[in-house]
Amino acid sequence: MTAATPEADAFTRPYWEAAAKGRLLVRHCAACDRPHHYPREFCPYCWSEDVHWRTASGRATLYTWSVVHRNDLPPFGDRVPYVAAVVDLAEGPRMMTEIVGCPEAELRIGMELYVTFRPGPEDGVSVPVFGPAPR
Repeated sequence: MTAATPEADAFTRPYWEAAAKGRLLVRHCAACDRPHHYPREFCPYCWSEDVHWRTASGRATLYTWSVVHRNDLPPFGDRVPYVAAVVDLAEGPRMMTEIVGCPEAELRIGMELYVTFRPGPEDGVSVPVFGPAPR
């Protein structure tokens, strides 16, 4: 994989395989019944290792964002300006992402968003990004 493509390992492979099929996964703890993101092999709340992948709804709200006007790292340099953001997933966890399909002037804290997936440069790899929720 290239530097522009996330590198899947045995643990994260289900996440990237689901993303390639248009599904967003989060980790869910069976012990305390709480979801979390980024994916970890243990629960960050109760430290249980009884965590499993669960399909997220894809719904989120915008928590904060920043417009990136300069980034020399591939592939980001070809995309500037772009909107880097933190969203609150409907399931609870916060997630770093990119906002697509929405002019910066229309962004609002708390706006409803929905996941979409950007194909990566490698076959079968897609990255979750968020855009305005369908009306």
